[in-house]
Amino acid sequence: MARDLESLLKERVVILDGAMGTLLQRCGLLPGQCPELFGIERPEALLDIHRAYVEAGSDIIQSNTFGGNACKLAEYGLAERAAEINAELVRIARRAAGDKAMVAASIGPTGRLLPPMGDADFDTLYTAFAEQMRGCEAAGADLISIETMTDIAEMRIALIAARQATRLPVIAHMTFENGGRTMTGTDPLTAMYVMEALRPLALGANCSGGAQELLPIIEQMYRHGSNYLSVEPNAGLPRLIGDETVFPDEPELMAQYALRLKEAGANIIGACCGSTPEHIQAMATVLRGLKAQERGREHAPALCSRSRSVVLDSPGAHFIGERLNPTARKMLAQAIRNGDMEVLVREGRRQAECGAEVLDVNVGVPGIHEAAAMETAITALQNALDIPLCIDSTDPVVIEAALKAYVGRPLINSTTGEEKQLSSILPLAKRYGAAVLGLCITEDGIPAPAAERYAAAEHIVARAEAEGLRRQDVLIDCLVKTASAEQALVMETIKAVGMVKTGLGVATVLGVSNVSHGLPARDILNSTYLTMALYNGLDLPILNPFDERMLDSVRACRVLMDSDRNALNYIAAYKDRAPAAASAAPAAQPAAASVPAPSDDIFSRLHHAVYQGNSDGIVSLLEQGLAGGEAPLDMVNRGLIPGIEAAGEAYERKQYFLPQLMMAAEAMKTAFAFIRPHLGEGGGYDAGTVILATVEGDIHDIGKNIVAVMMENYGFKVIDLGKDVPAAVILEAAQREQADIIGLSALMTTTMPRMKEVVAGVQARQLPSLVMVGGAVLNQEYADLIQADAYSSDARAAVVTAQKLMKQFMGGK
Repeated sequence: MARDLESLLKERVVILDGAMGTLLQRCGLLPGQCPELFGIERPEALLDIHRAYVEAGSDIIQSNTFGGNACKLAEYGLAERAAEINAELVRIARRAAGDKAMVAASIGPTGRLLPPMGDADFDTLYTAFAEQMRGCEAAGADLISIETMTDIAEMRIALIAARQATRLPVIAHMTFENGGRTMTGTDPLTAMYVMEALRPLALGANCSGGAQELLPIIEQMYRHGSNYLSVEPNAGLPRLIGDETVFPDEPELMAQYALRLKEAGANIIGACCGSTPEHIQAMATVLRGLKAQERGREHAPALCSRSRSVVLDSPGAHFIGERLNPTARKMLAQAIRNGDMEVLVREGRRQAECGAEVLDVNVGVPGIHEAAAMETAITALQNALDIPLCIDSTDPVVIEAALKAYVGRPLINSTTGEEKQLSSILPLAKRYGAAVLGLCITEDGIPAPAAERYAAAEHIVARAEAEGLRRQDVLIDCLVKTASAEQALVMETIKAVGMVKTGLGVATVLGVSNVSHGLPARDILNSTYLTMALYNGLDLPILNPFDERMLDSVRACRVLMDSDRNALNYIAAYKDRAPAAASAAPAAQPAAASVPAPSDDIFSRLHHAVYQGNSDGIVSLLEQGLAGGEAPLDMVNRGLIPGIEAAGEAYERKQYFLPQLMMAAEAMKTAFAFIRPHLGEGGGYDAGTVILATVEGDIHDIGKNIVAVMMENYGFKVIDLGKDVPAAVILEAAQREQADIIGLSALMTTTMPRMKEVVAGVQARQLPSLVMVGGAVLNQEYADLIQADAYSSDARAAVVTAQKLMKQFMGGK
C-alpha cells in the first residue's frame, strides 16, 4: 500500500476522513468515557462512521486508535489491553474500508511531557508508540497517521518508533497555536525540518483552529520544503450555543477552503474537530481528480533546536562555537567530572551572546561515564538555550545517549571515511534524524592532496546515501593542516573545500584555528585563513566566539558575500566604532569579547539566576545573601520575584518559550523551598489561594499542570484537584479552602458546559471565589457567555490574570 499511496499522490489530491469524536458522541459516547473502548463495545456504530466517510469520498480512513497508546489507556485502567484494543479497532476500520479506501492507524499524543516540562523519557514514549504501531500494522493498517502533536520532541519519538517498529508509510501532523507556534514553541519550518529528516511520506498540520488558521502554515511549508503535505483543519473555531458546542464552518465553506489549501501546496486534505461525512463529501467533490501542486525543491541543510533553525544556505552566515570542550581547559573538565552542568550552560550562553548559532558539545573527560555526562549536558544546554547543538564524540554509545535526549535535529561530530566508523555512526544519524559530519580521513589517514580528500568526501557521501540518508544530511570537514608543520598543505584544504562544495553539493565545516597552532599572533593567521575558506565555499566554520578578529572576518565576509543584506548586522556591530588613526600602531585585539554580566549585588545575581533557570546555583546565592546579612524577604522581593517577572515578560515577547519559562519556574521553586523557612510565620509571600481542576469528563491536564507550577512559583497557594473533577467537588473544595480563585481547564468541546455549572454553583452558593477559565478550545467570548470572571490563553497569561483578579478580589473586601 505504500507504493499505492505514493502513486496516488503523484496523480491527484488524496482525501482523508474527518472527525471521529464528534460522531462517537452522537452515538452515545459520554464525557469521561474511553473512546477506544467505546468503539470496541459498539462496533456497528463505529463501522457506520467509517463507512460514511468511505461513501463520502475518503481515500484514507483513520482508525479509532488516537488515544490507544498504553500511557493514555492507563488513565482508564486499560494499559495491559493496548495491543488487543488497537488491533480490534484497526480490524473494524479494515472491514469498513474494503477495497475502496486505505486504513491509517491514528496515533495521538501520550499525554506525557519530556523535561523540563514533565518527567517522561525517550524510552517510555518510544515503547508506548512502538507497541501501538506494531499492533496496528499486524491488524492490517496500510499506513500510520500521527496527529495533534503539540511537542516536536514527542513527534520525533513517534516518528522514530514508526520507522523502527513498522514498515508502514507515515503521515505526521503537528498542531499549532495562535501565533503560529506549537505549545512548546516550535515554528512551522523548524517542525518541518525535524520531521522530514525522519522521512515520513507526508507531513503537515491538523486541528490548530480552522482552515483559515492552517492556510499560512501549509503555504510556508510548501515554499521551503519538498515533502508531500497533509492538512486536517477543524470545522472552524468552536462556539457554545446554549449548552451545545457548535463548529461554525459549513461543508460548503470547508470545500472552498479545501481548494485554497490545495493551491497552497497540500497533497492530502481531510478535516478534524467538528467535521462530518457531509464536510468530507463537499471537499471531495471539489477536489476530485485535481492534481496537487508540484513538490518544491530540496532545501539547504538545517540544524534545529526545539524552537530555532539554522539553515546553511549562505557561506559564512553561521558558525559553531568551539568552547564547550574540556581539552586543555581544567576548570571545564573539573565541572564535567563533578556533574556541574551550570558551568557548561554559562559558557554556552556566553558563546551564544557573542553570535554562535550552533554549539559544539564535548564531554570527553577521562574517568567519567561519558554517555551519562553527555546526556546530562545535552539536556541542561537545550533546556537553558534556544540553540542547535553539535554532539562531539566518535563513540556510538555516547552519541546515541545524546540523540535520545536531544530535541530537534543535531549535528553528529563526527564520522571518518573508515568503514568501522561509517557502519556505526551513519545508522544512528538515520535512525534519529540527525545530520552527520564526515571527516576526510581514510583507512590510511588524512590524504595530502585536495583531490584525495575530495575522494574521501565522495566516499562518505555515497555510503551515507546507501544507508538511506539524504545529501543534505551530510556535512564534510576537509581538515585543516597546521602552517607550522605542513605549510605546503595548508592551501590543499582550501582547494578541497571548493571541490567538495561544487562537486558534491554538500555543506562544509572547518575547524579553522588549527592552521595557526605553534605560531605567534595566531589571530592574524586564523582570521585570514577563515576569509579565504569562506570565499571558497566554507558554510560552517568552527571557531572561538570570543576572538574579536575572527568575528570581524565573519561579519565582513557576510557583507561582501551578500549574506548580510544591506549590511544591517555589520552596521549594528560597528556603528559606534571610532576609526583607527592611520599612523597609529595597531591596537591589541582582546582575546575574548566582554560579555555583560549581572551586577555584583546579591539581588541582581538572584534575578539573573531565576531568569536563566539556574536551579543548581540559586541556593548557594541565597546562602551567600543570608551570610552577608541580607533580609530573606528583601531577597524575595528584590531578586527572585523580579527574575520570574522578567522571564514571564520574555515569554510574552516570544524571546522565551515554554521550556525556558518552566526552567525559570523551577529555579524559583528551588529558591522558595530553601528560603521559605527563613521568612517566618506564613512564609512572607502569599499571593492568594487557587483551586485548579480539569472539569468533569475531560482527562487532559498537561496545560493545567503547567499553570499549577507557574502559579506556585508566583506565590499562590495551589490546590490541584486533578482531572475529570465534578462541579460539586470543585465547589466544596473552594468553600472548604476559602479559595480566592477557581481555575478551570477543558480541552474537549463536549466538556466546556461543565465550566458553566461551576460558575452557576459559585453564584448559587454565594461563594466569594472568582472563576478563571482556560484551555485550547476556549476564548474570551465563551468566558463572557458563561459569566466567568476571566479567561487566560496560556500559563503565563494565567498568572498575570490571577494577579489582576486578586487585586479585584482584595478591592472587594
